[in-house]
Amino acid sequence: MSTFENLNIICSDGYSLAARYYPNQYNHTQRLPVLICPATGITKSFYHAFAAWLSEHGHAVLCFDFRGIGDSLHQPLKQCEASIVDWGQLDIPAAVNSLLQKSQAEQVILLGHSAGGQLLGINPEYHKVAKVVAVSGSTGHVKGLKGRTRLLAPVMFNLIFPIARLTHGYGPTNAIGMGENLPKNVAQQWAQFCSKPGYVINAVGKTVQRDFHSEIQCPITAIWTTDDEIATEANVQDLLRLYPNAATSMIELEPHRFSHKSIGHMAMFKKSHQNLWEIIADQLVV
Repeated sequence: MSTFENLNIICSDGYSLAARYYPNQYNHTQRLPVLICPATGITKSFYHAFAAWLSEHGHAVLCFDFRGIGDSLHQPLKQCEASIVDWGQLDIPAAVNSLLQKSQAEQVILLGHSAGGQLLGINPEYHKVAKVVAVSGSTGHVKGLKGRTRLLAPVMFNLIFPIARLTHGYGPTNAIGMGENLPKNVAQQWAQFCSKPGYVINAVGKTVQRDFHSEIQCPITAIWTTDDEIATEANVQDLLRLYPNAATSMIELEPHRFSHKSIGHMAMFKKSHQNLWEIIADQLVV
């Protein structure tokens, strides 16, 4: 039976994040702890089954809600000023340090889903990360999208988000089946970052003053699927090129090879796709 401890993580600016800590349930193996950083608008509960499974296979695990999302939203959403830059500069560093304190380890493995794996380059605690495994991690550049998403993304970014910012005060992603509604600044930065190659690199010199991409030397592995309309091969390559001094690699998954009709951007962490978890776990080794 899986067990976890609810935590409150205090960021350097005083913001409190809701988190779950899953202790290592397999005491004979002392592997590096794993920090699961969620995708945009996705809460920590989405990763519960996978986190519990990892804890039963020798990893201490921490998963959290980014500020403005899930249990880390502490006011009416339209009043929330959280941004993606805040997630990378404040939330992830605080989560890294919390996991290190709980596990008594010296470094963590950062397992990022989508946006959760795209922000190491602005994380001032990057040296405490031994490896990054980016599941469906890419820059999400609109010109690299495919399928239905290639058609819908410009509408969401250029029409829905700007109008909703004025009328609702937030990004209404829940109504279109894309997770929790987003703080207005998260929605705005998501649109801005995906409009050009490089994602968060587009904020350097603007809302980001310290860029660590070229200083990062830990291995970075991106796991992507051939039916993902967001993390396409081109967009995954676009992410990895941002780390010139890191050893980077890509693992391509084809759904039919694993008896799935689809995997896409979200399904790798679902219990229905548990036969993919060993592939992820194999990369959580340094």
